[in-house]
Amino acid sequence: MKIAFIGLGNMGGGMAANLVKAGHEVRAFDLVETALDRARENGCETFGAVQEAVAGVDAVVSMLPNGAIVKNVYTADVIGHAPASALLLDCSTIDVATAREVAALAADAGHEMVDAPVSGGIAAANGGTLTFMVGGTDAAFERAKVVLEPMAKAVIHAGAIGAGQVAKMCNNMLLAIHMIGTCEALKLAEKNGLDMQMFYEISSKATGYNWSLNDYTPAPGIGATSPADNDYQGGFASALMLKDLRLAMAAAEASGANVALGKHAAEIYEAFNEAGGGGKDFGAIFTTL
Repeated sequence: MKIAFIGLGNMGGGMAANLVKAGHEVRAFDLVETALDRARENGCETFGAVQEAVAGVDAVVSMLPNGAIVKNVYTADVIGHAPASALLLDCSTIDVATAREVAALAADAGHEMVDAPVSGGIAAANGGTLTFMVGGTDAAFERAKVVLEPMAKAVIHAGAIGAGQVAKMCNNMLLAIHMIGTCEALKLAEKNGLDMQMFYEISSKATGYNWSLNDYTPAPGIGATSPADNDYQGGFASALMLKDLRLAMAAAEASGANVALGKHAAEIYEAFNEAGGGGKDFGAIFTTL
């Protein structure tokens, strides 16, 4: 299959490489030359413009920073330039309204489109073990699976267009809440004389079990290996967690949902980013305690 991949950053670069490994012909575009260099090293053909990359393809995959960029790329450079038969897959994490608006514009031009945001950090993108939460019709989802499976450990149909974005923002709000709670529990144990490793051994096998504790332990040298063991470098940046929390808060306000813990988590990550922590893994909240 001939696939255009738009956006080759920390996540997109590894994703595109896995499509090449699966035998697809990948036509890649990014604004950053070093990202294009890496893509070429991984077997992609690179282009200097999106319109060139999408010419004649079977599918277009995008991994972009925000909704405004997604809308601009699709309306200016994809729709009307990629074949009408090409499936469009946006894997960015953006607001639900923009995801639905872009999909409607794509449908007007004859395209099937899905929103397919991901769960999993840079290591999962490189390793092909992302979880994709897909919004779109049944037919579009079946087509999308062929593209997404080489990059995934799970590809899940969440529902209609926009449902993938709803699932992603809810998942990451929950992730932020239990990461903060895990950090607080570890530090509380230590301050009251219980070795953090011992607390990990107990809680990871008890009702305190959660992914942030068991699989991504935010305290250095404790439990599972994570970015905490590398000065919180790599992983999932706190700035990206804050972006997802802002999307969740906006959706909560628009829908009248009561998300008191989500709101407090957003406030905590907001303060951490303002203090200069945005480039560190989101588990670095532990260092503020």
